[in-house]
Amino acid sequence: MSFMTYILIGAILMAIAMFLKERYVSFWAQKSEDYADGPIFDIRERFNGPVECEGVIYGPTGKVSSRFVANFDATWNGNVCTMVEKFYYDSGQVQDRVWTLTLGNDGRIKAEAPDVVGAGTGQQSGSAVLLNYRIKLTEEAGGHALDVTDWMYLMSNGNIMNRSQFRKWGIKVAELVATMRPTDKAYAGE
Repeated sequence: MSFMTYILIGAILMAIAMFLKERYVSFWAQKSEDYADGPIFDIRERFNGPVECEGVIYGPTGKVSSRFVANFDATWNGNVCTMVEKFYYDSGQVQDRVWTLTLGNDGRIKAEAPDVVGAGTGQQSGSAVLLNYRIKLTEEAGGHALDVTDWMYLMSNGNIMNRSQFRKWGIKVAELVATMRPTDKAYAGE
């Protein structure tokens, strides 16, 4: 075999190894069943009323690209939640979002928002909630549609840790880490 054939085989094997690592030994490898034990994360209870949030967004190089604080207000009508969100970014930008979450009797979640392409799907199981959806970024942010895997974990004190990965063509382009907790006061930035 020629030298170029060895390089090509090596590159293919490296790509396969990286895919398998991402798929089976990383963030993507989690399943709802992994969190079936432990405290029960019922979104009707945890996302009910005002919620305070703060977080960071990491860019593709792993450096923090943005910080934010946010206020959410979640109200339920049967198994349908309307969550109004207001984000305050360190750039001075303010973003308003509205989610509609529909909870099935089996714990499945249908998630809709104006910037979500189609409807997202999810599952609450034990101490975690998983949402998968495709988000369309604003034109100022490039207008790309990104695939999002959004995990929320219930902590022993009732707070929620959120970790989300954003991918384009399977390649991670951003990651979000945030905390959420019930609150009776709004962010002073309002």
